[in-house]
Amino acid sequence: MTTTASTIEIPGYRAGTWVIDPTHSEVGFSIRHLMISKVKGKFERFQATFVTAEDPLESSVTASAEVASINTNEPNRDGHLRTGDFFSADEFPTIDFVSTGVRVVDGDFKVDGDLTIKGVTKPVTFDFDFGGFGGDPYGNYKAGASAKTVINREEFGLTYNAALETGGMLLGDQVTITLELQAALQQ
Repeated sequence: MTTTASTIEIPGYRAGTWVIDPTHSEVGFSIRHLMISKVKGKFERFQATFVTAEDPLESSVTASAEVASINTNEPNRDGHLRTGDFFSADEFPTIDFVSTGVRVVDGDFKVDGDLTIKGVTKPVTFDFDFGGFGGDPYGNYKAGASAKTVINREEFGLTYNAALETGGMLLGDQVTITLELQAALQQ
């Protein structure tokens, strides 16, 4: 069931332009490795702007992460991820997201948009969870949220893999993208 704007109440919600606070936010991901566990990583440098409308369902977001800032806590792997085997960071320096709509399904927010990785753009939907709104000690009005989606990396041209002697492949196809966000309302 999709909810209409007239039934949405978000305590503390304000319309305006919000800019991500990178010191209180994280752009992370995880992928199955060796078919037995998950490897996690994050992008150290990113930016995002949210425009919240009077009607929350008319809000929008644009975001970008610098591929060269990838960090999986293993420098050799990070270097490999920047190469043509994976992200081709020199040719495609950013991963970009532009929302195309916001909706509510069974009481949960969904943010639809176009995700571009390695020059390939595909539609994705993030499950979006408002953490809340409030002021910080410096007079800024802040919003917090979490978001998550799962993509198939091969659909974005990230096809590198290796067969394992024990059967199966080195890397899974599914990548979970997780966002922990805090943004400040611009005055």
